[in-house]
Amino acid sequence: MATMILGGERVDANEHIEVTNPFDGSVVDVIPKGTPKDVERALSIAEAGAVRLRKTTAYERYEWLQKSAQLLEERRDDFARTISLEEGKTLGESLAEVSRSVETLVLSAEEAKRLCGEAVPLEGASGGKGRFGFTIRVPCGIVVAISPFNFPLNLVAHKLGPAIAGGNSVILKPASDTPLSGIKLVELMLEAGVPSDALQCITGSGGTLSDPLCGDRRVRKISFTGSFEVGDKICRVAGMKKVTMELGSNSPLIVMDDADLEKVIAATLVTGYGNAGQVCISTQRVLVDRRVYADYLDGLKAGVEGIVTGNPLLEETKMGPMIRQRDAERVTEWLSEAVTQGGELLTGSERDGAMVKPAIIAGMKTDMKLFRDELFGPAVGVMPFDDIDEAIAAANDTRFGLSAGIFTENIGRAMKFAQEVDAGTLQINWGPAWRVDLMPYGGLKDSGMGKEGPSYAIREMTEEKMVVMHL
Repeated sequence: MATMILGGERVDANEHIEVTNPFDGSVVDVIPKGTPKDVERALSIAEAGAVRLRKTTAYERYEWLQKSAQLLEERRDDFARTISLEEGKTLGESLAEVSRSVETLVLSAEEAKRLCGEAVPLEGASGGKGRFGFTIRVPCGIVVAISPFNFPLNLVAHKLGPAIAGGNSVILKPASDTPLSGIKLVELMLEAGVPSDALQCITGSGGTLSDPLCGDRRVRKISFTGSFEVGDKICRVAGMKKVTMELGSNSPLIVMDDADLEKVIAATLVTGYGNAGQVCISTQRVLVDRRVYADYLDGLKAGVEGIVTGNPLLEETKMGPMIRQRDAERVTEWLSEAVTQGGELLTGSERDGAMVKPAIIAGMKTDMKLFRDELFGPAVGVMPFDDIDEAIAAANDTRFGLSAGIFTENIGRAMKFAQEVDAGTLQINWGPAWRVDLMPYGGLKDSGMGKEGPSYAIREMTEEKMVVMHL
């Protein structure tokens, strides 16, 4: 049985939560349902861990993270199977996630060695003669990391790696639906040498654990990935803390008339239906120049109908189930509602438990939920436009702004898109769902604040001090 990890000890609880396989509903494992008392224990241990980590050298932290990456690579198959069992993504997708996580830890290790300040030319100011200034970066202290279900290993690595690299202690609260990968990663990192008081993992209901974790005065930094509604609540509870909020989106893809439609369709299939559409930057709203609209729909329909769904552990499966049956039901309800509002269901939407056949809605309209809200499921809505200004206006007609894409061979159109579309990441000649760990990653508007990516996250998990020497 999986357990919480507090002070290096495996800790159980009186109540438990079942972790189920989204594909067949079988119980994969059970986890403890932590309580506010467990939160207090974790915070007390982490407080001592923050003092310890602050005194470590960058090279020591580099070694821990490098060793963690090595161990994770050695156990790649085991971690991938765990991800597929608890989350439902295909084994190929899970293997790719493990590889990404290894890279995330390696980059975090390297960033530990690069953590430094800068010289400040004080003599350039009136009254600055005889003064020499420089900045230094120091750890925040305690970091609370709250991760989502859809990338249960890599998004945990994106929080734990930079936190440790920056010399902080960290408390992980993984998603209750998919906690097993995160728990195993914590165990692995402790095995790699991370001190037991520097890394805690507490499991259970976010509704029970979030407030005491995020509201405690000993916590200086919170890194959260999840829905806008939960992120908004955390920010209100947190008060005067450093926060990184990586929230939702309904990412647009603009297809101009000069686009290579074969590439566009290939990108839509990858970025719209990967992980059953359960990606915060998944392509959801496809805006297509009217002159190529019909051709695009014909090609996309053929591609979507070729996606093999089923058991994620089988090699031939290209799309697994959604995380929960109720989420699958919501997706089919939204698609049915879109049809009643004038959209055309070209293919898909049949549901079997948590499995939804990948779908396309043509003739999407701006008042549909499919356009306005975050679907987080295996479907895209497609609508035509007449010129690029209309397309950009539609792309921006949302409260979200995490990622967006455009296909065009015209550099002027590409730059207009980059300058005018309100999103944290702009993809030119690919779909919105593309990310590597070297990038600064974060959103605008209700998609959140702050940046992830090890070199950027570590800045947000440290504090900057200004030192002035009066010579």
